[in-house]
Amino acid sequence: MARKVLIVDDDAAVREALAQTLELANLDPVTTGSFIEAKDHIGPDFPGVILSDIRMPGRDGFFLLEHAQSLDPDLPVILLTGEGDIPMAVSAMDRGAFGFLEKPCASEDMLSVLERALHTRTLILENRHLKAQLEAGDPAARLIFGSSAASEALRDRVRQVARTRAEVLVTGAPGTGIPKVAEVIHLSSPLSRMAFIKRPAAGLSPDALHAAAEEAQGGTLFIDEVSALSRESQFALADLLERGSGPRLIGGTTEDLQKAVEAGTFHPDLYYRLDVMRVRIPSIAERPEDIAVMFRQYVAQASEQSGLTAPEITPDVIAGLMARDWPGNARALMSEAMRFVLGVGAADDQATADLGLAEQMAQVERSLLAAALRRHKGQATAAAASLKLPRKTFYDKLAKYGLRAEDFR
Repeated sequence: MARKVLIVDDDAAVREALAQTLELANLDPVTTGSFIEAKDHIGPDFPGVILSDIRMPGRDGFFLLEHAQSLDPDLPVILLTGEGDIPMAVSAMDRGAFGFLEKPCASEDMLSVLERALHTRTLILENRHLKAQLEAGDPAARLIFGSSAASEALRDRVRQVARTRAEVLVTGAPGTGIPKVAEVIHLSSPLSRMAFIKRPAAGLSPDALHAAAEEAQGGTLFIDEVSALSRESQFALADLLERGSGPRLIGGTTEDLQKAVEAGTFHPDLYYRLDVMRVRIPSIAERPEDIAVMFRQYVAQASEQSGLTAPEITPDVIAGLMARDWPGNARALMSEAMRFVLGVGAADDQATADLGLAEQMAQVERSLLAAALRRHKGQATAAAASLKLPRKTFYDKLAKYGLRAEDFR
């Protein structure tokens, strides 16, 4: 999410005061005293917005606005105006400025404008990223949503596995999208032009298994919840793999197959053949920073499917989503997106709505702290660094929310 604010003002005291206000609001200020200092920060990929004084020696705020628009017409520029500059600022709005603020301005007014501008910038950058992925023809980039390190690692793993023809085991919690990831592996592989056949393991007889393998010949056979295969079908599948003449096999499971092997309910040879290449899908709890990206994608899909115009996804909507746990993972978030497009609220939306802003933000902060600890296996120093927090601040926040690093090891 875009959080940087490039401050451009020739008055050092004003710059520092603005930077302090932004830091207290968890924004990331970059202070510069002139256009010359600011220009090297401005470009199409700048992950934030510009807050600039109009009247400055040399190149003024209008020149900076024109320069920013020449590099990126969608980069929001907010101008700070003196009392006599308001007509000029209104004129600047006509020329593409995102907004203007009259000095001195109340902190809450400034932060409100900046948050709107940053939200706009986030959407612009996300849309550009997705468009670039579509143009690149990368199925993993197109179909596996999320901008977190965990999502990028998943995409890299899918691409790596897809290049081989070995058997694959896709694992994850319920609702994480195991069948979808299996299909992305197929689409990313040299077999992508051949058939992708999927079957549920429950009730799949040896004869039905052989028929599905025949249908998928030359392509990929995906068996969902492979732990539910009958004993006879497990042996039939192991024999099929041993002969090596069938399609590529991808198994999916939300169960721990190693435990099933130890319990004697799953064929050990079949398990070790499937586990040649493993792809694990992280849960939403492990990557809460992806909630906004995923929800926007699911809303766009739901809107297209229903033929309805999607409602505006406001920061309040995103805050409400991030305050929830999502045990149903991507599937639950997808259902929520459909309800959102149809205008039908979920039962726990009201519970979130009944919370005050401070309580909702506290829930979001707690979930991010827990996710960082989970990603770094309870290593507090690494988790604090990933959140760009001083260690003392990080530990204070853990104590505030009753979290213990050792519980995540």
